[in-house]
Amino acid sequence: MQASKNRIFYPLIIIFTFFTADVFAQKESYIQLLGKQNRWVDSVYHKMSRKQRVAQLLFVRAHTNKGKAYEDSVGQVIKEQQLGGVVFFQGGPVRQANLINKYQKLAKVPLIITMDGEWGLGMRLDSTISYPYQMTLGAIQDDNLIYKMGQQVAYDFKRLGMQMNLGPDMDVNNNPNNPVINYRSFGDNMYNVAKKGIVYFKGMQDAGLLTSAKHFPGHGDTNVDSHFDLPLLPYSRSRLDSLEMYPFREAINAGISGVMIAHMGIPSLDNTPKLPSTLSRPIITGILKDSLNFKGLVISDAMEMKGVTKYFPNGEADVKAFIAGNDIIELSENSDRAILLIRKAVRHGSVSAVEFEARIKKILVAKYWAGLNQYKPTTLTNLSQDINSDAAKALVQQLSDAAVTQLKNNNVKLNPFLKTAIVSIGVSSPTLFQMEVVKSFPNSRIFIINKDAPAIAVTNILNWLKQYQQIIVGIHDTRLRPQSKLDYSSDVKLMIADLASRKNTAFSVFANAYTIAGLPGLENAGSLLVCYQMSPELQQSAAKVLAGRLKPTGKLPVSVNAFFITGMGL
Repeated sequence: MQASKNRIFYPLIIIFTFFTADVFAQKESYIQLLGKQNRWVDSVYHKMSRKQRVAQLLFVRAHTNKGKAYEDSVGQVIKEQQLGGVVFFQGGPVRQANLINKYQKLAKVPLIITMDGEWGLGMRLDSTISYPYQMTLGAIQDDNLIYKMGQQVAYDFKRLGMQMNLGPDMDVNNNPNNPVINYRSFGDNMYNVAKKGIVYFKGMQDAGLLTSAKHFPGHGDTNVDSHFDLPLLPYSRSRLDSLEMYPFREAINAGISGVMIAHMGIPSLDNTPKLPSTLSRPIITGILKDSLNFKGLVISDAMEMKGVTKYFPNGEADVKAFIAGNDIIELSENSDRAILLIRKAVRHGSVSAVEFEARIKKILVAKYWAGLNQYKPTTLTNLSQDINSDAAKALVQQLSDAAVTQLKNNNVKLNPFLKTAIVSIGVSSPTLFQMEVVKSFPNSRIFIINKDAPAIAVTNILNWLKQYQQIIVGIHDTRLRPQSKLDYSSDVKLMIADLASRKNTAFSVFANAYTIAGLPGLENAGSLLVCYQMSPELQQSAAKVLAGRLKPTGKLPVSVNAFFITGMGL
């Protein structure tokens, strides 16, 4: 390739502006183990006081990016209260593994260590691998790849000293404007959600990791974020049974070890005013445990969220969550107060002695199944290398290649020798997509269009592009989380519509699939790839498709508009 043929061209007005093997085959699943006598569990249970037993219900928040004083304060709580577990949030992997070792030393009964890892360690930790978002995975047709991902995620978690992943998300995202689930879901088809969720959690559980399907009975058709208020699910029992609950029912039948409860008001299931599903005994015990026959761990969503604390403050939510049937009460605002109030409820017979014992033993059986009866500290040697292996990185690329979805291809045949414009929209510097595409199109120039480019800049660019025989366009969302609508200026959106009307233009969308609905005219594009997110791997995947080195096999996991519906893919 000659340097003179490949110049990065900035319009002046914009310039300024596998799998590492360490998995083991479980002889018995956690669910199978629950029905059997267990000497370790019985011994630990009988040695505990009632206060210590109640404390097993509580899991507290931990970070490794908030300094030593914060870390020490969490350690003090663990030491004094002897809690059941810890939920880690942001930080770094080596710091976290080291802190886990310290916290485990403070616990008389080993802690269950867990974290939200829907797309692996990278959901919370720096310097770790992020697997594709679940919407991206929803496009993949080879479920074996997702099973392998589950195994690798389990290895990564266990390598850091964790025993449970608070995932997968098994919500059916049938509301494009959902502010909290959205790209975290496998899509809007309940069968696909169930199928993908099951292979993912089976990969994790077969490799020795506890899992948790969330957010029961289904958080996909809401337009309120339960972190800030209580969402309302206003649908009938029959609708919820047949749609929202379907993936959870299938997961239960397939042996999921845990289910997390959503904070939602659901009048058709419990008409108590302002009562979140997390605090509802008819929903948790009546439906999940009795009707659906779920025997595993029932986990509350975070009890510090406004969706629950707004209407049940001062520890009332913790007690109601316990009485409702939650086995793990996650992130109480005040765990010491929660233990005190729950002990009082037990004394008063709010939950029978038989049920109380069974629920505490469920937690202890989980600890036994995860190997905590023979706890060993995490080895820090080579930790970073182990969780960032070449095999794991290769798997991310395989998943990305399998997700790319061709929505349109009206005989757009890109010629590597024609004069080509390679345009990235929504960015302020050249993209990896452009750097990869240019390797296959030697007679090309790169153009950068900022998401806020003014009308005059857009006009100038469109005029410049008229001299090119073919145009390759990347639409990029640079935000950390890909939302349903792009934050582009109206002028930039009009530019996309203009380019889509030209016969010689091929588009690749590195953004949430739902964003296509907010780009009128894109349905006229001759060639359209949807790549779901702006990861380096998906940018490489798209470049391979455009160069003819990869056949796109993905299928659209959500309906975007009347032109592009669930299941589409050439």
